[in-house]
Amino acid sequence: MHLFRFDGGRIGITVDGASYDITEAIGIDPGAWPPVQMVALIADFARRTQGVTRHAGTRPIDIAGVRLDVPIEWPNKLIAFPVNYAKHGEEMKSTSRADLSGFFLKANSSLSGPGDPIVLPELPGREIHHECELGIVIGKQGRNVTREQAFEYIFGYACLIDVSARGPEERVMRKSYDTFCPFGPWITTADEVPDPGNLQAKLWVNGELRQNANTRDLIVDIPGMIERSSSVATLFPGDIIATGTPEGVGPIKRGDQVRIAIERVGEMTLAVR
Repeated sequence: MHLFRFDGGRIGITVDGASYDITEAIGIDPGAWPPVQMVALIADFARRTQGVTRHAGTRPIDIAGVRLDVPIEWPNKLIAFPVNYAKHGEEMKSTSRADLSGFFLKANSSLSGPGDPIVLPELPGREIHHECELGIVIGKQGRNVTREQAFEYIFGYACLIDVSARGPEERVMRKSYDTFCPFGPWITTADEVPDPGNLQAKLWVNGELRQNANTRDLIVDIPGMIERSSSVATLFPGDIIATGTPEGVGPIKRGDQVRIAIERVGEMTLAVR
């Protein structure tokens, strides 16, 4: 199943190749503030979506004819693991590694959707890089989750680009500009991804393949990231974990087209402005 937001906060699902607008059926107000409608739905997903495709308020839609929004606009937190592929550490000449340094937080306001451009700030003389990553969406609250329990806490997965300005400032600042976390195009539920530890992730810039790696090469694997994150901070439904990027990062500039694709999860193409 794919779960997505569209046309200004409406909520849709794709089941067996057919897409539906379930906004009215589940009683969602797309304009409500704060914009935590998707987080609330994920927290009670099974109950609220039971029989939803047969609900009188549900209507079929053509997903190709709508504007997809970022699937989760306001998670409780956006966790990211730095230098989580050995070859990326080598290319960056980094002494940091995810198993040694732990995680950091990106600003939630850096999230943007598949229909949004990556907007580059004015940073003369600085490079701004693409980083291809898998996004993990948490499905239920948990603290001190063990490796053995980890997959019970995953709701689904999405494509994620950790856009990063290179420079001397703290990592959190350099990675938290608005639109610096494209996420989507939808959330693919965990049942659709039987082996997340063996997913090929690719990223192209203007048709040139820049990054191509598999999640089996993560230094801290997916259960390890959930175990480590939850040992520090309570995980909540809708939280997003960015797994870290493989080798091949490089600069993007205004006018570029960036495409990310992760097998079984999805793909999206973004303009750089």
